[in-house]
Amino acid sequence: MGETVRDRVEKALQELRPRLQADRGDIELLGVVNGVVKVRLKGACAGCPMSTMTLKMGVEQYLKKSIPEVVRVEAVQ
Repeated sequence: MGETVRDRVEKALQELRPRLQADRGDIELLGVVNGVVKVRLKGACAGCPMSTMTLKMGVEQYLKKSIPEVVRVEAVQ
């Protein structure tokens, strides 16, 4: 059986993870439902005032470009 959208999202997040970890942050995939990727920002990313920009302009744009099924990315506390 082929890779699921969740599998592809997890692989893409693995590619992004070193950039977040360089700033003492991280990201955890919670799930993918109807093209909406739910993530939790961790470490320094969790309280960073720039986290919304990182999420929308960085993570979301990268995932949408890499995985056409992704509609948006939402952070969950």
